[in-house]
Amino acid sequence: MDLTRPLRMVWLASRLLLAPQRGLVVRRPDEPLPVVRIPRALQRRQEQRQSGRSPQRLMLARPGPLLISARRPELNQPARLTLGRWESAPLASRGWKNRRSRRDHFSIERAQHEAPALRNLSSKSSFADLGLEPRVLRALQEAAPEVVRPTTVQSSTIPSLLRGCHILCAAETGSGKTLGYLLPLVQRLLGQPNLDSHSLSAPRGLVLVPSRELAEQVRAVAQPLGSSLGLQVRELGGGHGMSRIRMQLSKQPPVDVLVATPGALWKALKSQLISLKQLSYLVLDEADTLLDESFLELMDYILEKSYIAEGPADLKDPFNPKAQLVLVGATFPEGVGQLLSKVASPDSLTTITSSKLHCIMPHVRQTFMRLKGAEKVTELVQILKQHDKVYRTGPSGTVLVFCNSSSTVNWLGYILDDHKIQHLRLQGQMPASMRAGIFQCFQKGSRDILLCTDIASRGLDSSHVDLVVNYDFPLTLQDYIHRAGRVGRVGSEVPGTVISFVTHPWDVSLVQKIELAARRRRSLPGLGSSVREPLPQQI
Repeated sequence: MDLTRPLRMVWLASRLLLAPQRGLVVRRPDEPLPVVRIPRALQRRQEQRQSGRSPQRLMLARPGPLLISARRPELNQPARLTLGRWESAPLASRGWKNRRSRRDHFSIERAQHEAPALRNLSSKSSFADLGLEPRVLRALQEAAPEVVRPTTVQSSTIPSLLRGCHILCAAETGSGKTLGYLLPLVQRLLGQPNLDSHSLSAPRGLVLVPSRELAEQVRAVAQPLGSSLGLQVRELGGGHGMSRIRMQLSKQPPVDVLVATPGALWKALKSQLISLKQLSYLVLDEADTLLDESFLELMDYILEKSYIAEGPADLKDPFNPKAQLVLVGATFPEGVGQLLSKVASPDSLTTITSSKLHCIMPHVRQTFMRLKGAEKVTELVQILKQHDKVYRTGPSGTVLVFCNSSSTVNWLGYILDDHKIQHLRLQGQMPASMRAGIFQCFQKGSRDILLCTDIASRGLDSSHVDLVVNYDFPLTLQDYIHRAGRVGRVGSEVPGTVISFVTHPWDVSLVQKIELAARRRRSLPGLGSSVREPLPQQI
């Protein structure tokens, strides 16, 4: 039994060896063996793996203008190429979380030279076509003679506001939103009687803004318009005691339009120095910030004291005023719809948005540099000195340098002092007396460099700025949009550039999202909000 199995195996092996082989050619021992050739592409890949080099992408025969220009040319993307939504993109920032990527860089190039808010506008368009009265047009001509034609945002916002609609205007930074709500405001007040309140200051128009600097700017735009039309415009900024607030509100003649921060207005309402019963026009500028948790309690109290109209019909009785609501902002991230429902019914809001909302501005060059933390100071000093040479020899703008904390602003200021680089500083921990007027001095050109925190990133007019440096990369994509929006604004005479220093792994994650959105020409992720109604197709 044990011997049968080995004998059977020997028998099978002999059968296989002696059987005729089909398909095989019998060769003599001296004939060479056949050569099996490896495909050329496979051979190249094997050689690259052995040499440790990554495969090189083939360059286009006609590269043309670039959308993305990288340090490694194989990662460039031509301007005429748009990646599909699900198409994988070779990111220039891939691998930036590794220390070996230090000193790498890439840029998002300018795809156009004109701001999107002015693109494809008819040369025949004018403010007179929007329904503004002749006296308002004359006041605009006296206050801002450089404003000749309305932007796309103004062309859509002004007629809707004149019809009495509640408006949610979401458009990119620098698109002219401030004039878009101020012109209908002054026209509305001109057509209503002033019900004088002898005991309390009772403004008929109220503009709420999140910072004192933005309050100064809006007042500076509104005051010339009001002066030409006989309307009193005043500012109520925070950071001061009750004696200062009482003095501002007790001035004669009584105020018609008040520009205020939530904290200062809350103090005035609590002390019964002001009444909102005559309010006919309420604007929340930078609404996403005002409805954030940091201002939420103050805003709840202020809105309780305001009488907001349910619709255009409630605005027709001049002796029983109700407030028309205007919400304005450059970013409305996901979840803001729940906050807006506390202010007004979503059905009562007419939504006006721009096609470039939450997108990378196509007319601003944006450069990202991968650096170690110790290298940022040297790189910044070099950039500022180079800009100073250009500033002295030819037409050039000013510089904004953004930091994430007040302590970094102060520390960096001492270093620039050591290098004899003149500058201004602006951060939230400064006393109100020091902070007052700093941004206005920067706007007037007393210094061409401003070190600041995000306090200077929202809403402030910076048409003279041509360079933004993110010394600290912003913590959110929302903050990046606002910082980058300080350049390339409507009315800017100099092209805008943004340079960002990328240091930490969490910075790299945000940069990769920005680069991917730019390569695919899509909006930044996480900022798609419930505002969906676009402007007309004339953009």
